[in-house]
Amino acid sequence: MILSAAHAGGTWRITKDHWSAADEAGFSRFVAAIGASNCSSSESCLRDPANPFRATDQKFLDIDTDCAKWPYLLRAYYAWKNGLPFSFVDGYAGSGDDKHNTTGNRPTSRRAFIDRGEGINGPAAVREVIETVNSATYRSDVTQTTGVLPDFYAPAIQPGTIRPGTVIYDTNAHVGIVYKVDEDGRIYYMDAHPDFTITRSVYGAQFGQSPLKLGGGLKNWRPQVLKGAKDDGEGYLIGGRIVLTGNDEIEDFSLVQYVGTEPNPSQSPKKARFVYDDEEMGLYTYVRTAMSGGKTEFNPLHELRVSMRNLCRDLKDRANTVNLAISEHIQDKPHPSSLPENLFDAWGDWENYATPARDARLREGFAQFYSHMARIIDLWVKRDPRIAYEGTDLRADLLAAYDTQSQACDLTYLSTDKRPVPLHLGDIEARVYAMSYDPYDCIELRWGAQGAERDGCTNGEKKMRWYAAQQRFRQMQSRDFFAGYELEDLERKAAKPMPPPPPVDVRALIANMSYQVPLEPMRPVGR
Repeated sequence: MILSAAHAGGTWRITKDHWSAADEAGFSRFVAAIGASNCSSSESCLRDPANPFRATDQKFLDIDTDCAKWPYLLRAYYAWKNGLPFSFVDGYAGSGDDKHNTTGNRPTSRRAFIDRGEGINGPAAVREVIETVNSATYRSDVTQTTGVLPDFYAPAIQPGTIRPGTVIYDTNAHVGIVYKVDEDGRIYYMDAHPDFTITRSVYGAQFGQSPLKLGGGLKNWRPQVLKGAKDDGEGYLIGGRIVLTGNDEIEDFSLVQYVGTEPNPSQSPKKARFVYDDEEMGLYTYVRTAMSGGKTEFNPLHELRVSMRNLCRDLKDRANTVNLAISEHIQDKPHPSSLPENLFDAWGDWENYATPARDARLREGFAQFYSHMARIIDLWVKRDPRIAYEGTDLRADLLAAYDTQSQACDLTYLSTDKRPVPLHLGDIEARVYAMSYDPYDCIELRWGAQGAERDGCTNGEKKMRWYAAQQRFRQMQSRDFFAGYELEDLERKAAKPMPPPPPVDVRALIANMSYQVPLEPMRPVGR
C-alpha cells in the first residue's frame, strides 16, 4: 500500500467525500492483517509489520487502549492515513448518571474532523477520539432514526456483511472487533483489556443476546458522507459537513440478530426464533450457519479440537491477568467494604486485576462447547448429512481427542507457599464455576482450588465469607453486573436459591453418548 505524501506525516488531509466499497475493503484487510499478526497491545499492533502505515508514525507511537477504544483507534487511524472523512459520537444521555443503564443511551452530539485549509492534526485527532469514547458509546437503540445517529448500524447476518472491522458489543461493558470469518462461519475477534493487552477469541454466547434498545451484538460502521466541501485545486476537500446515512438507506441493515427470522411482534430477544433452511436453531448456531452460507459441515473431531484450542487461548489470557495481580500482591490487601457498582467496569485495583469479564467468557465458552458438542452428537445419531466423520467409533475417537487437547493445554500456578500446581483444560472445566474473579482472593481461590490444594490459602475468615457470598456471581447465566453490595447484603442475596449453572462436563457428555454406530461410515472428512 502506497501512502501519498499528504498523509505521510502528521497532517490529515481529506481527499475523499465518503468511504467507498474499496475503502471498506481496505479497512477490512488492514484489520485482518493486525488480527493475524498476534500483536499483543495497541502499541505493538501499530508498530507491527502488519500495519502498512507504521513508517509514517514518528509523531504517533505510544498509545494505549481498552476494549471500547480499540475499534475506534483502528477506524480513525485508517481514515487519517487514507484521506477519509471521519466523525464520531462524543456525547450521549442515558438514564441518570449510569452509563450502563438498562434503557440505553441516546447520542446527543457528534464531533466531525473538517479540514479548514491547513489540514487536520492527525495524531491529535485520533487521540481525541480514543480519549472520548467508552463502552457506553456503543449502547444505543439500533432502531433510532432521528436526532444524532449512532456510529453503528445493525447488519444482516450473511457472508460479506459481517467482516473484518465489524464490531461486537457486549452490553456488559465489553467490545471486540472482528478480524476473520472462516469458511465454516466462525467469527474471530480481537479485544483489548484494562491492562492494555490485545487478545483474540471466537464469537459466541459470551456476548449475550441483546434487546434492541441496548444495541448489543454485531455492529457495522455507519456510512457517512462529507457534503458541501470544496476542492482546493490540489485534491484536498475543504470545509463541508458530515452527514450520516439512516437505517432505511442502508442496504444490509437488519434486525434479525435481535428479533429472529420469524414473526416476533414484541421484538423481545427472549421470543426470537432463528430458522435456516427450515431448521430452527439458537442464535449462535444460526449466525455460524448463516455466515457459512448454509454450507457448514461438522467434523466432530475438528469441532472439538477447535473449541478446546479457543478455550485454551482464553484460559492463558486469564492466567496472565491473575499472575499480574499476584505479582502486585493485591491478594495481600484487605478486601474493600463493598463490591464495585459494576463488576465489569470499575476502577483502581479492581479494574486492573479483577477478571469478571474473562471468567464470564470462559464459563460461557465452556457451556457453549457443551451445547455445541451435544448438538453434533445428536446429529451424528440421527445420521444427519452435515456430519463428516469417516470412523466407526465416534465415542472412542472423541474421548481420545478430548484427552489429547486437555493435556496439551497445560498451565502451572505457584501456590501461596510456592508449590507448583499443574492444571490442564479438563481441570479448569471441572472448576470453572469456582474460580474467583476477585483480585483480593488468594491464588488458590483464583484457580478454584478444593480440598488439600486450598490449604495454603491465606484469605482469612472475612475474605472467605466474601468468596462464599460471590458464588452466585461465579455461576450466573445472565451477567448481573450491577453489584455494589456490602458483605452482609451479598450474603443475604446469596442465601436465596438460584438455578443450577449450565452443564460444562463435555468429557462426561461424550462418555455417556448413545453408542449407536452407523451401518456404514459417514461420508469422508473434508480436512
